Amino acid sequence: MKAEFINPFLESAVMVLEQVVQRKPQTGPIGLKELRGQSGFIWIQIQLIGQVNGDIVFGMSEVSALNIVSAMMGGFQISSLDDMGRSAISELSNMISGNASTKLSSQGVHVDITPPALLQGAQLQLFEARKALTVPLFMDGIGQLDIQVLLAS
Repeated sequence: MKAEFINPFLESAVMVLEQVVQRKPQTGPIGLKELRGQSGFIWIQIQLIGQVNGDIVFGMSEVSALNIVSAMMGGFQISSLDDMGRSAISELSNMISGNASTKLSSQGVHVDITPPALLQGAQLQLFEARKALTVPLFMDGIGQLDIQVLLAS
């Protein structure tokens, strides 16, 4: 697993969140984390296919997801993650990943991304147990968003 592959996603996430959510996220330390399904959390999976294969998984609590979607809707308070909310949070991950794949391409690493798949709670068990290179992003008044990079070996 190469740590340099997380940087384009981290840079893209900071830029996109600052534009869309109107908050500049603070980054936490990069580390290894085992992905586990748990209630009250959602994950958005995007696959990388090309010179690098694997998954990018954006993880957050449902409360953080609601806060992010509310900020994306111009501050209109969202109380449940309905179809529109799930679509908005999935599109956010798509924007981040698309921007990151462009950055990777400019570095000579060509990848395609799949459409986002939103997983909730125990659905994360669809992944085989493995550790991910993870970086947390913290946004005041919003919550935490984790970016997990799972590259095929």
